[in-house]
Amino acid sequence: MILHIDTTKNDLVAIAVKDKNRLIAETSFNSRRTQAEKLLPAIEKLLKTNKLKLSNLGGIAVENIGGSFTSLRLGVITANALAYALGILVAGSKKSEVRSKKGSFSVVKPIYDREPEITKKKGAPRNDKAGLWIKLLITVK
Repeated sequence: MILHIDTTKNDLVAIAVKDKNRLIAETSFNSRRTQAEKLLPAIEKLLKTNKLKLSNLGGIAVENIGGSFTSLRLGVITANALAYALGILVAGSKKSEVRSKKGSFSVVKPIYDREPEITKKKGAPRNDKAGLWIKLLITVK
């Protein structure tokens, strides 16, 4: 079974469990700025409601492009952490997996479709000093 996580729609989180092409369970919920607090409890509830356990999962799929910087990052981080803890593979919707050189686990990288605006003040120009530092850090990777 595969757990699917989608946090790319800023106000909506969608999670589902599929077995091959068959949908086993799905849910979605509004989460304006509360994805971090609600995502893991929602996954737990979805699994329990359908009499499933984390150990039933064979992989995790995550949307890894689009949406806001923070909501995208939370979905990808959650998928990576769960996959690592369970010893299963994780895959992104866009090819960005990186295999570990020391083990059999994989990691999905988020693909940002625009510059993050987490340090930008409302009405501030895009070339403020904090924005330049963020851009520099992203470029230096």
